[in-house]
Parts: sequence; C-alpha cells; structure tokens
Amino acid sequence: MGHEMLTTEFAWLPERSDWSAVLKSIDASDAASWERLRELSNSRLDFLGINRVDRALTRLFATPPPELDTKPVRLALLSGSTADHLLPGLRVGGLRHGLHVTTFTGDYGLYLQELSDTNSPLYAFKPTAVLFSFDAQSLLGAPDAATPAIAASEKIEAAIERLRHLWKLALETGAGQVIQQTVLPLAPRLMGGNEHRLPGSQRALIDTLNARLREAADKSGVDVLALDAQIAEDGINAWHDPVLWHRAKQELSPKAAPAYGDLVARLLAAQQGRSAKCLVLDLDNTLWGGVIGDDGLEGIVLGQGSSLGEAFVAFQNYAKELSRRGIILAVCSKNDEVNAVAPFEKHPDMVLKRGDIACFVANWQDKPSNLRAIAKTLNIGINALVFADDNPFERSLVRRELPMVAVPELPEDPALYAKCIADAGYFEGLRVTSDDMERSAQYQGNIQRDLLRSSSTDLVSYLKSLGMTLEWRRFDRVGLQRVVQLINKTNQFNLTTQRYSQADVVSFMEDPGSLTLQLRLTDSFGDNGIIGIIIGRPANGDGREMLIDTWLMSCRVLGRQVEEATLNLVAAEASRLGAENLLGLYRPTAKNEMVREHYSKLGFTQVASDPDGATRWSRPLQSFTPIDTFIEIKEGQS
Repeated sequence: MGHEMLTTEFAWLPERSDWSAVLKSIDASDAASWERLRELSNSRLDFLGINRVDRALTRLFATPPPELDTKPVRLALLSGSTADHLLPGLRVGGLRHGLHVTTFTGDYGLYLQELSDTNSPLYAFKPTAVLFSFDAQSLLGAPDAATPAIAASEKIEAAIERLRHLWKLALETGAGQVIQQTVLPLAPRLMGGNEHRLPGSQRALIDTLNARLREAADKSGVDVLALDAQIAEDGINAWHDPVLWHRAKQELSPKAAPAYGDLVARLLAAQQGRSAKCLVLDLDNTLWGGVIGDDGLEGIVLGQGSSLGEAFVAFQNYAKELSRRGIILAVCSKNDEVNAVAPFEKHPDMVLKRGDIACFVANWQDKPSNLRAIAKTLNIGINALVFADDNPFERSLVRRELPMVAVPELPEDPALYAKCIADAGYFEGLRVTSDDMERSAQYQGNIQRDLLRSSSTDLVSYLKSLGMTLEWRRFDRVGLQRVVQLINKTNQFNLTTQRYSQADVVSFMEDPGSLTLQLRLTDSFGDNGIIGIIIGRPANGDGREMLIDTWLMSCRVLGRQVEEATLNLVAAEASRLGAENLLGLYRPTAKNEMVREHYSKLGFTQVASDPDGATRWSRPLQSFTPIDTFIEIKEGQS
C-alpha cells in the first residue's frame, strides 16, 4: 500500500531520474526550451532541484517567450520576515502552471514605506500581483496572555484595519490581484484544546485573526493564501524551522519553499483562468476494484463490507463533490461501453451516476486519442483536463503524448486518491458562483443540443426548436463575482482580453456613462448560465461614441445567433446612453484568432489598424436596424 506523503513533497508529481541531465541540455531561449523546463518543473524536485531549474529559467527567460499564451506576472512579495529564499519556488511554481513570473521583494520590513511612496522601487517594478506575508508579531505585537477579551478583540480589529489599508495601497500600485497569506499558527498553546477560553494568548489571537482576515478579504476582493489550513494537514515541522527563524528570521523553511511557490502560483493561475475544468476518470481499479468486463457487476469491489470497497466509495464522493462545485466529470476507459455503463446504472453502491458524467467514452482506442475527443466534445482546452488513472503505463503514455494534460501520480492505495488530487491543487478556485454549481448540467445540455443539431435537417429549424431567451442585466452586486471571474479567465471569444479587478468592475458599475451587460442564455434544454459580458465606455467627452471595451462570450453558445442578438442589445443600450456611433476594438492574442472577423461579420467598418495587429471598427447607430434572430431578449431582475 502507498505511503501518505506531505504536500511539501509533491506526492502527485512523478519522479524523474534524468532531470539533471535534461536540465544541462537546455540552452536556448525558445518555446521548445520553455516547454522542456516546464516538463521538468512538473516532476518531483526538492529545494535544491527547484533552485537549479530556477537558475536556468532566469538565465534563459528574463522575458517570456513570445508564443506564451498567458499574461506575464510581476509578483511583489511584501513580508515582515526574510523572504528571498522563497523567490525561486515562486518563479518555478509559475512555470509549472504555465506562467512567466518576475519577482520583487522589498527591503526587510519596509513594505509600508514602499507602498506609500510612488517613487519607490516597488512602484518602479509595476507589480501585477502583490502578496503579503506577515508573522504574528508584525500584526499583533508582543504576546501577553493576560490581555482581557475586550482588549484582545480590539487588537484583532486594529490588525484587520492595517491589512485593509495595505490592500488599498497595493491596488494603487496598479496590481490587479492582491493575495494575503494567513498567519502561521506558530505560537504554542497555553491551555491545550480550550485555547479559545484564553482570548489574550497569542495562539488564540492568531486563530481569531485568521478567521477575521478571511471575512475582510472576501469583502475587499482579496485572495487568501491559506497556509494555516495547509499546515493543519502537513504539520508545522514541514513548513517551519524554529532554529532558522531565530537565526535568520526565515519564518518559512527553505525545504517548504517549493510548495509555497506552488500554492501561490495556483492563485496566480486561477486569476488567469488557468485552473483545470474537468476531471477525467478511468474506471477499473480507479472508481471500483476489479475489472468490470471480467468480474461482472457482482464481482467488482465497491461499497460497504471491505476497506477497499469503502475507499472507492470515498473517492467517488470526492468526485461528486467536485462536480457540485462546478468541475466537469468525464470517463475515459478501455472497455465495452455496455459493460462500462452498467455499474453507473445498476450497482447499488455507486455514488456517481451516469447523469453525473458529462462525457462518457469507453472503447478500445488509446487514451490520448480519447482525451482529445473528450476535450473537443466538451469544447474546452485539452490543458483543462486532469486524468486520473491507476495504471502507471496509461499515465506515462498520456504524459508523453499530451504533456499539457495534468496526470496525478495516484498512490497504490485508493484511500489516498482524493488527497493526492486535492493536494495537487488542479482545481484551485478563487470564488464560487451559482453558475459554477450548475456547470455539470450545462454541459449535459450542450451534448443534448449537439445531438439535436446533428439530427436536424437545417440550421433554421434547429435554432427555432431551441426556444432561446437572452436575459440581460446591468452589472450588479449579485453577479459581481461571476463577472470578474469571466473577465479574467475567458481567452478565446474575447475581443480585447482586457483583465479587470473587482474594484475596476465596481467602478464601471457605478459609472452612469458606462454600458455594462451580463448575459444569460436559456433554452429548451436548460440554463446555460452567464455566457456573455459587455463593457462599453464613452470614447470622448460628449459621449457620442461608445467604445466596446470588453466583449467576451462562452464558446459553447457560438453559432446560435447570440452574437447578433447581443449586438441588437448593445446598440439599444448605447443609444439610450446618448451614443450615435459604436466603436469596436479587436486586440489579437495567441488564443482569440477565432474572433478576428467578429466585427466585420456584424456589419462594422474597419477604420484603423495598429502595428501590433489590433484593428478598430465603427458602426453608426442612427442607421442601425436590429438583426433578425430566433432569440427573445428580455431584461432580468437584479
């Protein structure tokens, strides 16, 4: 049976004996070398190995390769303790998640001065993300267990106010993402299990501060790096060395630096929509014990009565819970489909049912080919897949053929499957919206729509049969998190790929001259959720021209006249705001080639082009005639 490993040991990554030789052979600053370095970062390396990869990374890629399809990250780490030893892990963690990360750490303890001075090195660095890391004494002062409850509460609130002030200053540097690390629970307990009954103790203060920190961060749009939760799983000794703390003020141990970098990189990647979207499951010896084709329904090991059967049930429960929070589930199995489906429909102890699986592929083709087919069916990038398979051969094959697919190194014991995948952080999320919770049903509906389309004799009859309604609302507090989420993760149908923070979106929402629309599409198969975001702003002082600053949509609704219906709505709302002309902007990226002709197809006239490939378009509103569609447009309730 497998040995349970700590998060700091990267148990979900495969070991690679040749990594040192491969690293020595990488000496070019091109896309191929970047990918080879990234493959190395996705193997199990310790602190020294990470530092060697970082030296090659910083030597060869002071700037990102031109082909990189992610936004460069300029990360400022502002800390009350020594933090330079964490920087290689942050950069290599970014590499592992497809990000080019440049780092900055200010002088020891001078973060407030640097944040307050617009001429400081921090401002000159122009961070896109700011990470705050503080020890307990920096926030709470010297410990005094005799502090009364009221004074302890006041101390907590004073610390929260200082953090709010720092977060505000960080946003003023231009950073689009602010991350606050929770305080490490280093103080020894004075009362044991009832420490909360001594509110003035340092440990009780830390526990209370971390709870309040989360509440304040939620309200301020700040992301939380939950080190206290991670330490609760791994143990404090995996993350902190008291000798190094007293000698060098290193609150985080060097041996934990790679894991720290990965935890931060997950948040940075999630901000760019780089978290995985789909868990693809093998069946035999992954969801149940045994081989369904050989052992039959009665012979597979699943359910109560054995520790092994209960372990498979626990893993299915984990997958089900992922589905409930918005992760798509798919099946990729070498099996006859009739045998593969039987447990989902007939076994009494199956937690997962056929309806939970958005895409079910069981055949005798190779798994890389089937994974490509799954991504295509679901209309998501193949790099959005996580493939869970107990078979080392299949894992190795997929890693070799599809290095962009995440393949966790599942342990031998199925009781550890869920922990392995959870520890890997593939599905890191910043916020959960109602659309996330309904995603599995939305993808099931997409498959049914595709079946109907393939059976329809013509496109017109297909569109009419869908009974579509485009419901729109202006930006509001209810949909705020989903709007921010879509703005920062949509890449393909996104005309400008302009990223905005929550504070930016709120400023648009509160500006009476701005046009803001969130669009939801429903049809006879169900609710597609929020599928479109429009931001328009006056292009000049008199408001006669409305620039479409942001136009993004979900690719899953393309080809249904949603683009035309949206233009009808945008034209009406822009006219209501006094605009006489619509201006469109297309800014090309590595992923949005599909919308290059978007404005041309909608009747706009190109009026300018830039050296970087950007194009500008115009369409007068006085002569605008709404385009006929099969979509009903109605205003929703805020």
